[in-house]
Amino acid sequence: MLKLTFLGTSSGVPTIRRNVTALALHTTMNRDWWLVDCGEATQHQLLRIPHTVHELVGICITHVHGDHSYGLPGLLASASMNGRKKPLILVAPAPVKAWLDATMLHTELFLTFEIIHIDVASQQLVHRQDGLAIERFPLSHRAPSFGFKFSFEKTTWKIDSDALRARGVPPGPAWGLLQHGKDVQLEDGSTLLAAEFRSEHVERAVAVIGGDNDTPSLLAGACRDADILVHEATYTEAVLQKVGPGPQHSSVQRTASFAATAEVPNLVLTHFSARYDSAEGMAEVEAEARLHYQGTLLLARDFDTYELNAGVLARLAPAPRVK
Repeated sequence: MLKLTFLGTSSGVPTIRRNVTALALHTTMNRDWWLVDCGEATQHQLLRIPHTVHELVGICITHVHGDHSYGLPGLLASASMNGRKKPLILVAPAPVKAWLDATMLHTELFLTFEIIHIDVASQQLVHRQDGLAIERFPLSHRAPSFGFKFSFEKTTWKIDSDALRARGVPPGPAWGLLQHGKDVQLEDGSTLLAAEFRSEHVERAVAVIGGDNDTPSLLAGACRDADILVHEATYTEAVLQKVGPGPQHSSVQRTASFAATAEVPNLVLTHFSARYDSAEGMAEVEAEARLHYQGTLLLARDFDTYELNAGVLARLAPAPRVK
């Protein structure tokens, strides 16, 4: 039901294999999609995936730091040059909007569509539409940072085909009418009640996307019913101890331990320090994570798509290899 495509998985600076942070979320319900964070060159990364700027509903920015926001003016400018007309929702801290306004003013960027800004600090429920609710949760970082909880819900109606066949009603127009909630009168004068031959099926998917955060437990409330947690794992614990508390990032151990305590069934780690940008470095990250977390664990790679169906997470596409 839910797909996540990573457009950037590095922290701070890009590497030859990883761009800075950006994540696309989309469902099977329609072609609409959301973007969480928009690091520099995100618009270039978009050229490698099937989504377009015309189908982008909104952008959620976790915090003001450049590796999460510097791609915003370029992406909006490209959307305008490509003829976008419909409004775009921007859920972001007020300083991000102020910076964007100044950039637009001083670079003569005139958009062909409206930006609907929602101050991420103003309310917990930042957006609701049919089948989707987005909530924000304050985190701990050296700049005000937030995580986002995306709750998707899809309702479908299914007819009882066995019961209809038992009544002597073969597949055909009557089935379609019943599925749409309409009673059907048969040639013998009897009536099939839709309420007796169809049932409601609700699919749900809840994803929690953390921004930069040195205290994963701040997402405990958000993760109570979560199917998946995406969270930074900038350093291994040993390196974090050497770096010290100044950057206010999480370690692999702390993120994995929290996910285990919160009983989140699927964990995707991202936002890796450039020092781990090698097979050996990522093996070290994975080994530390698996010491503390026994659920489904994936280490995000640029351009990977992960699909969540009935609580089961799987990687759909391998990341392209850099020669």
